[in-house]
Amino acid sequence: MIALLQRVSQANVAVDGAAIGSIGAGLLVLVCAERDDTEKEADALLSKLLAYRVFADDAGKMNRSVTDMAGALLLVPQFTLAADTQSGTRPSFTPAATPDKGRQLFDYFVSQARKKHPAVETGLFGAHMQVSLTNDGPVTFWLQTRPQKQG
Repeated sequence: MIALLQRVSQANVAVDGAAIGSIGAGLLVLVCAERDDTEKEADALLSKLLAYRVFADDAGKMNRSVTDMAGALLLVPQFTLAADTQSGTRPSFTPAATPDKGRQLFDYFVSQARKKHPAVETGLFGAHMQVSLTNDGPVTFWLQTRPQKQG
């Protein structure tokens, strides 16, 4: 699974002009399931995301996680993160999970996040969304978990 996280001072997502998710300080996280991903990859990605140190401590160093800061999460599904852009000028989305599997893994990721973190908002899987944010830094990181190869 892939997570593109951005440290934000605020972020929101709207569908058809109506706000469906909004946070103050925290992380906007674009989430993508890839073809071979399972709940195991979702769990590993969430654990890393919640512990990832991207917020400043008292000395100004990135030593605090969203959990440490009691910051909010805005989780937004975005299958285009799995795009294969290696050839041509049109991306291929064959690395992405199928829509049904992508929805199942995104829903699972959200449900697990809500069990482990007090402030979680979301986008809407399959919807055309408008996402607005104020990136604080700017600070943006790419996190990825891959299934372990058998053998």
